[in-house]
Amino acid sequence: MVKPVAIVDVFSGAGGLAEGFAACRAAGGERPYRVALSVEKDRAAYRTLVLRAFLRAFPRGFPQEYYDFLNGRRPEPDWAALYPTKWRRAEHETLRLELGSPDANDMLRPRIAEIRHRYGSRTVLVGGPPCQAYSLVGRARGGGSADYALQRERRLELYRQYVDVLQQLKPAAALMENVKGILSAKVRGEPVFQKILKAIKNAGDENNYSLFALTLSADFMNTSEPRSHRDYIVRANSCGIPQNRHRVFVLCLRRDIARRLPDDLLPRLDPRDCAVSVQDAIGDMPRLRSGLSRQDTAAAWHEAIRRNLELVQDNRPNLPGAEQLHFDRVLRETMGAVCSESRLDREAQGGTELHSCRSPDLREWIYDNELDRLPNNETRGHMPSDLARYLFAAIFARAVKRSPKASDFPAAFAPAHQNWNTGKFADRYRVQLADRPSSTITSHIAKDGHYFIHPDASQCRSLTVREAARLQTFPDNYLFMGNRTEQYVQVGNAVPPFLAYRIAQSLWRVFEHRDRVPQYCGSAPRIDRGLQVAA
Repeated sequence: MVKPVAIVDVFSGAGGLAEGFAACRAAGGERPYRVALSVEKDRAAYRTLVLRAFLRAFPRGFPQEYYDFLNGRRPEPDWAALYPTKWRRAEHETLRLELGSPDANDMLRPRIAEIRHRYGSRTVLVGGPPCQAYSLVGRARGGGSADYALQRERRLELYRQYVDVLQQLKPAAALMENVKGILSAKVRGEPVFQKILKAIKNAGDENNYSLFALTLSADFMNTSEPRSHRDYIVRANSCGIPQNRHRVFVLCLRRDIARRLPDDLLPRLDPRDCAVSVQDAIGDMPRLRSGLSRQDTAAAWHEAIRRNLELVQDNRPNLPGAEQLHFDRVLRETMGAVCSESRLDREAQGGTELHSCRSPDLREWIYDNELDRLPNNETRGHMPSDLARYLFAAIFARAVKRSPKASDFPAAFAPAHQNWNTGKFADRYRVQLADRPSSTITSHIAKDGHYFIHPDASQCRSLTVREAARLQTFPDNYLFMGNRTEQYVQVGNAVPPFLAYRIAQSLWRVFEHRDRVPQYCGSAPRIDRGLQVAA
């Protein structure tokens, strides 16, 4: 029987990191990690976390009532009445708090002390401060506002809350995740990331932390030159994730552990040979239609699509010879598909399999054979004018093998945006190409879906919450609570759970090594091999 390791997850969001760690298995099949605490301030994400914590209390499989609910055979039960003990434990595991507030500090300190008393140093801290303040896109959109600058400066300092928990918990390891923009973010002219690294390294009192990059395989013992901060970037598409998601991950090991760790046990993510595509993740999902923003019916939608296909036909782009032939062929195929098939619905039964997925590991991770339909899989409505742009963009992308820029759209499809012809938002309408990993799924998907157009033109829509969740590698049985906008935000802000799972597996080898070496803490010290970074 393995000795469990407690996970403390702060700024939890929908729980992508915790889900990956909780699913990790030791050599004997046991789950070595226990989620001891999740902390999140958002109401809808908190509800998602509590439900998932409750479901983890059923180690032999989720209760039948849950599948009956997901499959539409019954309304959601009152879980507290049905399984009172397990529900109370889930509520104890999950706190809805805004880190940094006085109330949060008062509630968090005794909980962290409780976890330290129970698990000692067999703990891992995971999480990442809200990323909007560090995001390059977010800075570009709000940079002209004095209020935005003040709010952003406050949010840039939220990393201190993570460091504060790190100092209290003193875990064996910690994992911090954030957007690439954190590498260039500044407060009053001072680089934020350098401050974060320094604060993390010095958070453990006498047992300070060594920092590692997960995608470097080099032996750091012979490294004398400082390395770039960009070494911390993890490219998810190189790790079996169907998404071009590039994020900063800093792995911290307590220095007394890092010094005595054999070189081959340094936690890292080995790249996968085969990239996983959009088709792999969502290609077998049910064919759905979008809704109309007004007076939505299946007949009205089909009529709007028919008119817009005629508009596309009358305003075909001027492409080089072969590409023009491909565009015309895809246009004819789309017209045939729309006219010949039975009318599509906005949600559907079936389509839970992943027959097209070339990654057995990802297929096993996502698929649940107890599901008859996929939750969180209803389409949203769009204006007819946007449907025309979606049609054109998806046909263009399939024919030309890239998503169109603003300059590729005929004038008939140009929206009434001041920035349309400036090049500032040239890819405002972005198609997710079927044969490649998707672009980064972000919380912006909650706004309008223009950046996340489905590759099948005949469906003429943006991605559903479930499709985005699959690209983020959430299991199909992972239910997101709240309204659809809140669900999109949760998915867009999450860490891909399958990526977290792979990190957890690699980190577990460190704990296994410690358990195998009785005199671990008394062995001779080794040189510190933590990743050195440029100041």
